Order: sequence, then structure tokens, then C-alpha cells
Amino acid sequence: MHESHLLKLKYIMDKHVLGLELPTDPRWVNIAEKRIEDILVDHAYCEQKAATSCISLIVKFPDKEKLVDMLTPVVAEEWSHFERVLEQLKKRGYTLGKQRKDEYVARLGQIEKKGGSREEQLVEKLLINALIEARSCERFRLLWKHIADEELQKFYYELMVSEAGHYKNFLLLAKEYLPEDRVMERWKEILAAEAELLKTLEVRGDRMH
Repeated sequence: MHESHLLKLKYIMDKHVLGLELPTDPRWVNIAEKRIEDILVDHAYCEQKAATSCISLIVKFPDKEKLVDMLTPVVAEEWSHFERVLEQLKKRGYTLGKQRKDEYVARLGQIEKKGGSREEQLVEKLLINALIEARSCERFRLLWKHIADEELQKFYYELMVSEAGHYKNFLLLAKEYLPEDRVMERWKEILAAEAELLKTLEVRGDRMH
């Protein structure tokens, strides 16, 4: 592995980079490996929803030039991830299957503050997206580190690096539209709420989150 990759990997693995307050239950990756078809199907829909979420932000806030410029390539990248997950499914003789209820994201919707100014509403959405990307990055790291399938190890390493970049982009955008101290205060609140949320969710090997 090149030195630049090693440095980038060390950076991503630092808990202070992702900021998550509660690590994923270590049981998750073990049961996920036994249900890899379900994980890949759920992952495919997660990538699809990530692309859709960015499109939604662009459509709702077309006047925010930096947002449009930053998220437009993310849409393409998330959709390419969707296509790559489909490829992994097909290689293993699996099909996409039906979308499953994402309880984690639904519960995050309850954390999101409604109302306020247009900029406050935008920042809430950007921070929720940042959190989902950070948690995805952490889960990809677990899959990379602990599953036996060497092809999927490489696949999830590559996606881990990509998702870490997306997470940072959402945080940077949030600071464009509200003062940094307000953004970071709210970010800490959201991280704390997500940690409490995780404690109440069942550890399931058929879901990415």
C-alpha cells in the first residue's frame, strides 16, 4: 500500500475525524458477514438514497451556488457506488430485491429540527447527511477489516475513503450558511442524540445502518 494511502487511512481511522460518539456494536460485522446478500442489497439502496438526497438538496436550494457545485459531483459518485454494489450482487448470483425499511434513517429524521429560517433548515439537512456518511464510513471500515471475502475487503476500503470525504463536505457546507460555532454546537447535539439512538436499535446483520 502506498505511503499516501497509509496516511489517509490513519487519518480516517482516527475517531476524532469521524466524530462519532458511540462505536458500532462489534457483533454487527460478524452477523453481517453471514448475511452478505442482505447487506449488499441494503447497501445498494443506501447509495441510491444518498444520491437522491443530494439531488433533493440541489433542487430545494438551487440558489446556493457552493452547495450546487459541491454536491453535483457527489451525486455522480454515489450513483457510481450504487452501480458497483449491483456489480458485487451479480457476481455472487444475487438480485437487488426489494427495499427494506431503514429504521436508523427514519429515527434520524426525528432528531432533525423542523422550522426556523431557510438556512437553519438547510444546515439541519446537511448535518444529518454528514452523520449518515460518517456512520457509513465506520461500517465500511469494519467490513474491510473483518470479513473474509478479499474482493469485498478491497471494495469496502475504497468506499470507506470516499465516504470520509463526503462527510467532510457536508460539514464544510453547513459552515457556509450559519456561523461555525452554531454549526458545531448543533453537530455535537446531533452526535449525542445518534449515540443514544444506537443504544435502542437492535443489532441486525441485514442492514448497513
